[in-house]
Order: sequence, then structure tokens, then C-alpha cells
Amino acid sequence: MSTAKFQAGEVAGTYQVASVVTEADIFHMAKQLARRRLARGRVISQPARAFDYLQVLLQDYEHEVFSALFLDSQHRVIRFEELFRGTIDAASVYSREVVKAALAHNAAAIILVHNHPSGNPEPSNADLCITQRLKEALGLVDIRVLDHVVVGGEGYVSFAEEGKL
Repeated sequence: MSTAKFQAGEVAGTYQVASVVTEADIFHMAKQLARRRLARGRVISQPARAFDYLQVLLQDYEHEVFSALFLDSQHRVIRFEELFRGTIDAASVYSREVVKAALAHNAAAIILVHNHPSGNPEPSNADLCITQRLKEALGLVDIRVLDHVVVGGEGYVSFAEEGKL
């Protein structure tokens, strides 16, 4: 799909459609915009906005994908990275690999995120357990876990907002 179908509008953040677009065109453009909003150097000052972008990137997978948004000490994006892929209802997550990736990116903070292909973003007991394990492991090397977000077609759940962190 060509983004030439979308042209920047006169007001920042607006776009005009140059020709007929399909639903697939719209989803493709939404994913491109989400990636831009999570690009290196962007400050995560509005967590709810970041969660919307993360939802766009992960909600359509038919299997679980566990990812991380690595941040510097000023909460600027270093990198968004998919770390693990699983099955339709689970993904194996290894603390050692998450810590290794965070150190490789020289992250000071991290937002964990994964999808629920069922569409229901409600965290499972396994989600709660892995979050605590990762928080402990990353804490040993002074990397703060700011949140763990579970996304699905029905929305997202933020562990920080729910007091589960």
C-alpha cells in the first residue's frame, strides 16, 4: 500500500485522502503513524497516548507477542522491540533475555507490553507473575519498570493504572 493516498492536511496531525482507500490502507497507515510516534527520541509524556499506539501495533496478531518499549532517564524512546512470540494464548518470556536487551539498549526504564489475541486485555495470573519477576530482575540492574500494558482488540489494561505494579 502506498502512503501517497494520504496527504498531510493544513493543520498538523491531519491528513487528507487523495483517492479511495480500503480498510487495509487505513490500518497500514495507522501502524506507520504508531511506529513514528514511538520513534527514537520521542518523550513518553502521555502514557495513554503511547498505549493507543502500542495497541495499534500489537492487537492484530493471532499469537501472543511480548514486547518492550526501552526508555532513557528522561523517558525518551530508545527503541520499541518485539522480544518473544508465543501461541494463541501464551508466550514464554525469559527474564534474562529482557534484562540483556535492556542493558544492550542502555535503558533506564522500560514499559512492558504484550497482546491477548482473544481481544480481552484482562491480565492473567501468569501475566501478574512474570511482571513481578521482570520487575525484580530489572531492579537488580537499576532499570525501572514503569508499566506493563496488555492490549487486545477491546482496549488495553495498564498495570500501573490498576495498581498492579
